[in-house]
Amino acid sequence: MLMAASGPVLRFDLEAGARGDGRVAVAADKPYEKGGFGYEPERRGKEFLFSAAVPEGNYRVTVRIGGHVTVKAESRRLMLRDLSTRPGQYVTASFIVNVRTAQLAPPPANAPGGSAVRLKDREKGSYSWDEKLTLEFLGDPHVASIDIEPVDVPTVYLAGDSTVTDQRSEPAASWGQMLPALFGPGVAIANHAESGETLKSFVTELRLDKVLSLIKPGDWLFIQFGHNDQKANWPQTYADAEVAYPAWLRTYLAEARRRGAHPVLVTSPERRNYDGARVRRTLATYGEAARRVAREEHVPLIDLQERTVTLYEALGEARAATLFNEGGKDRTHHNNPGAWFLARAVAAEVATQIPELAAHLKPEARVFDPARPRLEEGQILPSIAESAVRPAGS
Repeated sequence: MLMAASGPVLRFDLEAGARGDGRVAVAADKPYEKGGFGYEPERRGKEFLFSAAVPEGNYRVTVRIGGHVTVKAESRRLMLRDLSTRPGQYVTASFIVNVRTAQLAPPPANAPGGSAVRLKDREKGSYSWDEKLTLEFLGDPHVASIDIEPVDVPTVYLAGDSTVTDQRSEPAASWGQMLPALFGPGVAIANHAESGETLKSFVTELRLDKVLSLIKPGDWLFIQFGHNDQKANWPQTYADAEVAYPAWLRTYLAEARRRGAHPVLVTSPERRNYDGARVRRTLATYGEAARRVAREEHVPLIDLQERTVTLYEALGEARAATLFNEGGKDRTHHNNPGAWFLARAVAAEVATQIPELAAHLKPEARVFDPARPRLEEGQILPSIAESAVRPAGS
């Protein structure tokens, strides 16, 4: 198993000098260098990114911060949102960050496979797949110290497509990268989803191999595919809803169970298409296939498809467009507010469907009514990380 729960504890002082407790003082102009620690080049006013080299694994990050602060990690994963203090006051907060690389243990001689995930060009150089843990401090941050400690905690692995992935560039966002902010510091979210993926390609690109090399008894595997699987014009990865799609879902369930992990099926969020006031269901047969497999295999199902239909119909077409990428021109991929509401819907489903995991939810994350959303709740500070604007992908 590649994920370690042991290693050095890193302690950094960003505002005070080095103290006698093993902390390292970090100069304000210290750039990150491979294998070390320091600031990334992206900056916007007081906002900044800080990185420290660590092996892949789960880390409890404890920050002493003040001001009005939102904290993200790696590729824009939301960790702490809108934390505020009085002038001159500092508070301590902790959260879990999952760090990974693309490396796999090489297969035996003459055995099929590979020694690394087959990353797309757009993924190379991303904060999601490098040798370091990266934190992004947004708003008006006053960061006194950062502690990074390896921990062994239950992990929720996410397998899916662009509607789940850690979208790397504003204004695109997905529910998977908002989910960490809804859990307390006793569970990790490891988002392995990627744009353009299908149940088949997630296997052939060795992404499922990567997850299975890390997953351990008691972890969870959330599985959400459909948007690309239904594309018959993608013949190598097309999976019909009646036969191939449910068969592939069962393969994922079996692989998770064989390792003592808990599989969870998630229906794909519906696209924003309307017939009058009603949402036109373009993924209905795939949602029903997932429900059928969940019933027959006795696994939890998070019905995000139904929750998004309720959300979009409650808002109406014009207001629902404010939850989508490219100013609403995109009808599949969300922006920060849309991703936040979908993550809220997922967390609320966890609260009712998966009691063992629900114990790790923050109290305010346990209930969400998609028929009565408060749009002002969805405002998330935009990132500067990997800020070159790219399309969200499929």
